[in-house]
Amino acid sequence: MGRRFRGESHHKVDTKGRVSIPASFRRVLEAGDPNWQSGSNPELVIVYGDQRRNFLECYTMEAIEEVDAKIDALPRGSMPRKMLQRMFHGQSFPTNVDETGRLVLPAKLRNKIDLEAEAFFIAAGDTFQIWKPETYEEEELAKSEEWLDDLPEDFDPMELLDGAGGA
Repeated sequence: MGRRFRGESHHKVDTKGRVSIPASFRRVLEAGDPNWQSGSNPELVIVYGDQRRNFLECYTMEAIEEVDAKIDALPRGSMPRKMLQRMFHGQSFPTNVDETGRLVLPAKLRNKIDLEAEAFFIAAGDTFQIWKPETYEEEELAKSEEWLDDLPEDFDPMELLDGAGGA
C-alpha cells in the first residue's frame, strides 16, 4: 500500500475552474503514479458518479488500478459489475496536476457539486474528496456529529479499530 492522503484544507477556485491541490496531496499523487518522474505532472482520476454523489473523489493511478482489478474480478454482465463500471469508468475524469500544482476542474464537474469560489479538500486514505464547503458541513459533518451524539460521552474512537485487519 502506498502513501496516504492526510488532512483537510480550503482553496480558492478561479473562474476557469483552476484550484490548487494541497502540497502534501501532490506528493501522494506523485508516489501513486507509476509513470511519474521528477519534473512531470502526476496523473489522477476524478470520479464524480451519479446524482447521489455531492463531491468529487480523486484517486491516484495505483488506487484506481486496485478498483479496476476488483471490478474486473466480478462476473461479466452482472449488475454489480455494470454499475461499478458506469461509475468508475464512465462517470470519471482522467486528468493530471498542472505545472503550478493545480487541477483544472471542467464546468461539468463544478456544476455537478455546485462548486463556485472555494473548494474544501479532505483526505480519505488512498483517495481525497473535493466538496463545496457548505455541502460538506451540511451533509458529511452533520452525519458524523449525529452518529457521535448516539455514543457514550467517554467513547474512544480507537475502539473502532479493535479487531480490524486482524492485527
